[in-house]
Amino acid sequence: MQALLTEYMPILIFMGLAAIVTLALLVVPLLVAPSDPDTEKLSPYECGFEAFDDARMKFDVKFYLVAILFIIFDLEIAFLFPWAVAFGDIGLFGFWSMMFFLAVLTIGFAYEWKKGALEWD
Repeated sequence: MQALLTEYMPILIFMGLAAIVTLALLVVPLLVAPSDPDTEKLSPYECGFEAFDDARMKFDVKFYLVAILFIIFDLEIAFLFPWAVAFGDIGLFGFWSMMFFLAVLTIGFAYEWKKGALEWD
């Protein structure tokens, strides 16, 4: 029993410190930070439109398109970093696979550019 407690003591200490830090980060702002919101603080922030009551209000498709483009290019970067790190181990097959992946993304980007998806009117 003593050996088991000795092995798990660092984990228990870590969990205790994590709980203390978590509680401190939750409680201290409630005690220290002022809570006096005005109309400017309660107004919509960077969303492009005023608050509304109807959840079925139609949004411009540009909002969704920009979000999808961001996800696509964000995933491209997420694939490029591990590929670059493992470049020496994957050989020519890995190189040409990534070139095909980048070509597909480039064709898609050129298509969206030609269709005017990147223009914000």
